[in-house]
Amino acid sequence: MKRLRAQVASFDRPARLLMVNQFAINCGFYMLMPYLADHLAHGLGLAAWAVGLVLGVRNLSQQGMFLVGGTLADRYGCKPMILAGCALRTVAFGLLAAAASLPVLILASALTGLAGALFNPAVRAYLAAEAGEERRVEAFATFNVFYQAGILIGPLAGLALLALDFTVVCTVAALIFGTLAVLQARALPVRPPADRGAEPVWRAVAADWRTIATNRPFVLFAAAMSGSYVLAFQVYLALPLQARELFGDRTGLVTGAIFSVSALAALSGQLKLTAWAKENLPGPRAIVYGLTAMGAAFVPLLPGSHGAVVGVGALTLCAALLAWGGALLYPFEMDTVVRLSGDRLVATYYGAYNTASGIAISLGNLAVGALFDTGVHWLPWAVLATTGFLCAGMVTRLNRAGYLTPRPTVVAVQG
Repeated sequence: MKRLRAQVASFDRPARLLMVNQFAINCGFYMLMPYLADHLAHGLGLAAWAVGLVLGVRNLSQQGMFLVGGTLADRYGCKPMILAGCALRTVAFGLLAAAASLPVLILASALTGLAGALFNPAVRAYLAAEAGEERRVEAFATFNVFYQAGILIGPLAGLALLALDFTVVCTVAALIFGTLAVLQARALPVRPPADRGAEPVWRAVAADWRTIATNRPFVLFAAAMSGSYVLAFQVYLALPLQARELFGDRTGLVTGAIFSVSALAALSGQLKLTAWAKENLPGPRAIVYGLTAMGAAFVPLLPGSHGAVVGVGALTLCAALLAWGGALLYPFEMDTVVRLSGDRLVATYYGAYNTASGIAISLGNLAVGALFDTGVHWLPWAVLATTGFLCAGMVTRLNRAGYLTPRPTVVAVQG
C-alpha cells in the first residue's frame, strides 16, 4: 500500500484523477453488469433469447464503436469524450432502473456500450500524454491497479445493494457516473486536440483510418496480442464452465472465489512485476513473458481433476497466472501501442486496438464453447495454452524483425 501511495503521489493531478476515475467507472459498471442477466430473466421474465439480445447489443455497441470513440477523442479532445461517456452511462443506467419493455432495455444496453466506446480510448490517450514517454509504463501499471480494484469491489457492492432491489443497484451506479461527469467537468484540464486543418471531416477521418490500416507493425502487433484478450476472458467463460462441471450447484461460490483471486493477484502483483520488468527486461520481452505465463495458466487444467481440492487448486492457479501474466504485459502493451502510433492519433489507435481485441474475444468465445461441446476434456485447455505460446512466439518474431522499434510516422497524403 505504501508503494501504491508513493507511486500515485508521483504523478500530476490530472493523471491521479484519471486513475481514480477508472476505479469509479469499473466499480459502477461491475456493481450492475454481473447481475443484469439474472434480473432480465427472473426479475422481468424475459426469454433467454431476449436476454442474449440485450447483452449482445451492449457488447456490439461498445466493441463496434471503439474506433469511432477514439477518432472523436483525437478530433475534438479527450475530455469531452470522457464527459460524454460518463453522462451516457448515467442515462443508460437510469433507463435500466426504470425499463420494463424490451425496446427500452435494448436502448439502455446500446447506450451503455456506446458510453464505454467514448471514454475508454480517451482516458488511455489522455493518460499516455499526461505521463509522457518516460513514465508511460509506470502510469499504466498504476492505472491497472485502480482498474482491477474497481472490478473487485464493484460486484461486492452490487451484491450488497441487491439485498434492497435491482433498481437501487442501477440508481447508485447511475449516480456514480453522474458524479464522475460533474467532477471531471470541473477538475480535469482540457487537452486541446491537434490542429487538423480545414479539410472536410469525412476525408480527414478516412485518411486517419487508412494510416492505421497501413501501419503494418501496429496491425501485426494487434493481431499477435488479440489472443491475450481471449485468454483473459476465460475467467468469465471457461473457468466457470469447469467449475460447473466439478461443483454443480456450488458453481456460484467457486466462480466468485476465482474471480476474487484473479483481481487480488493483479492488484498485489502489478507494481512489483512492473518494477522488476523495467529493471530486467526490455518492453517486448516483458510482453512475451506475460503471454507465456497466460498460456501456461491453462496447463494445470490439462490432466483433469481428481477431486474437489485438486479442482479448486487448478482453477485458482489458472486464475492467478492469468492475472499475473496480464499484469506483467499490460503497461508495456499500452506503451507499445503509443510508440507504434508515433505519438499521433493515439486515441484512434487505442480505439482500433480495442475493436480488434473485441472481435477476437467474440470469435474466441465461440471457438472455446465449441471445444467444450466436443466433450474432450483436455482439448479446450490445450488449445488455450497453445494460443498463449503462439502469441508469445509472434511477438518475439515481430521484435526480432524490428517491427516493435519506433519508426518515423508516415502520414497519409491526400490525392
